[in-house]
Amino acid sequence: MATQAEDQSSGNFILDHIVDHRELHLGPLHIPLPQFELFGIDMSITGHLVMMWIASLLLIVSLIISTKRRGLVPSGFANAIEATAVFIRDDVAVPNLGTRDAPKYMPFLMTVFFFILFCNLLGLIPFGQTATGNINVTAALAAISFAMMLGAGIKHNGLFGFFKGLIPPNLPVALLPLMIPLELLGLLTKPFALCIRLFANLLAGHVVILSLIGIIFILKTLVVAPFSIAFSLAMYLLEIFIGFLQAYVFTLLTALFVGLCIHQEH
Repeated sequence: MATQAEDQSSGNFILDHIVDHRELHLGPLHIPLPQFELFGIDMSITGHLVMMWIASLLLIVSLIISTKRRGLVPSGFANAIEATAVFIRDDVAVPNLGTRDAPKYMPFLMTVFFFILFCNLLGLIPFGQTATGNINVTAALAAISFAMMLGAGIKHNGLFGFFKGLIPPNLPVALLPLMIPLELLGLLTKPFALCIRLFANLLAGHVVILSLIGIIFILKTLVVAPFSIAFSLAMYLLEIFIGFLQAYVFTLLTALFVGLCIHQEH
């Protein structure tokens, strides 16, 4: 049986891999990152921030490479990017935003999808960290989507028309004091759902993988190693699928919520 100290050590091992740090952990090498404040606000560089920079760089490089050689029939990597763009346009943007409005929001939806995808997958490579397993990151992404929702709704319906459209038509006046707070609360729950869904799914997967590996050290026996490693590999493959799935779900829900704000009559 594992002692309390060993359980705490295993817990620290898991936390060390999922929480943010002010240093890069490259195996035994820990590289300190710059720490500073701006107007009293902590603006220190962290590991998750570095991962987001890398994801942004990969996003820019990938799209530049895919559009560098323009041809009638793309091939290779460019074909994969184009197929993804067509999928997001035809199966995400158009059904939720309409044929007229979908092209306006495609750049935003494409950026959201690929940025989240790269952040998800970076956490699966050696020495990588999953920035989208940080609730601060997912909250910021949800806030950006929420701003897009409000901006799109107000742009298409006007400020007064947008908030008026939140209330169901022909509603008895007596129910307005109840319905107005409920509708505003419902509007605020949309970015909350985006934030928690992405954060929880990415965090849970990594905790499960690390826990399966940690069983070997907790029990201090190689008997469970084959089973632990086999299940870890299965979970690792599942995490790759989840990385793509959660990027798609976040993009789909963002398009859905933006569409609801634009076409309030539906």
